[in-house]
Amino acid sequence: MSDIIGLQLYTVRDETAKDFTQTIRRVAEIGYGGVEFAGYGNLSAREMAALLAETDLRAIGTHVGFEALEANLDDEINYCLEIGCTFLVIPYLNPQYRSGDGFKRFVERVNEWGQHSKARGVTLGYHNHDFEFAADPEGLFIERLLAATNPDTLQLELDTFWVAFAGADPLAFIKKHAGRFGSLHLKDMTPDRKFTEVGDGILDIAGFIEAARQGGTHNFLVENDQPEVPSLESARRSFENLHRSLT
Repeated sequence: MSDIIGLQLYTVRDETAKDFTQTIRRVAEIGYGGVEFAGYGNLSAREMAALLAETDLRAIGTHVGFEALEANLDDEINYCLEIGCTFLVIPYLNPQYRSGDGFKRFVERVNEWGQHSKARGVTLGYHNHDFEFAADPEGLFIERLLAATNPDTLQLELDTFWVAFAGADPLAFIKKHAGRFGSLHLKDMTPDRKFTEVGDGILDIAGFIEAARQGGTHNFLVENDQPEVPSLESARRSFENLHRSLT
C-alpha cells in the first residue's frame, strides 16, 4: 500500500471560511493526495463527493466532536460513506470525560460506536492532544484508553506534536503501539515549542513516518495549528518538505 500525504484542513481554516471549494482546489494543486475535514463548509455530501472527484483528493478522515456523534452518529457515518471517507475521528475530549465515571461513560460509548461504525464500513478514531500524556493518579489517559478499547474498533490518530509537547517520546510510543494508528498527524516544533512547518523544526518527522509504516500506517496528515505565514503557503512548504521525507 502506498503512502498518502494529506492536509488537515484546520490548517487553512481562514481560507476555507472565505471560499471552501476554491481552497480545496488549491490544496490539490499543491500536490496533496488527500484531506481531512474539520467541518464541511456547508456542502452536502453529494457536493463534497463531486469536489473530491474533481480534485482527485481522497477523504482520509474527518473530525467530528463527541457530542455531535452522540446526537447523530448515523448521520455522520452516512456523510462519510457518501464521500468515501472511512475514518471518523473524535478530535478532542472535554475534561468531564477524562477520569472516573465520565471516563467509563466515554469508553462505553466509544466501544459501542466503534462496533457500530465498523459494521457500516467506517473506523472510529481518537485524536490526542497533550493531556493524554500528562501524569495522572489513575495512569496515563492514553494508556487507559488503549487498554479499555479494541484495536479493531478504535484506532488512534496520533498527533506527534502534542506527544512531544507533553514531554513524551512520539517515536517510542509509535513503536510500542504498532498497528494501532489509523493515521499520523505530523506537525513540527520550534526549539521554543511553537508550531512550525513540517520539516522546519526539531522533531524526527522521518523517524515517526518510518516507525508508523512498519506498523502498517500509510496515511500522514500535515497540520499547523497556528501558521505564522499565509496558511496555504504553510501547507505548501510542509508538503514539499514531507514529500522529500517519504521518497
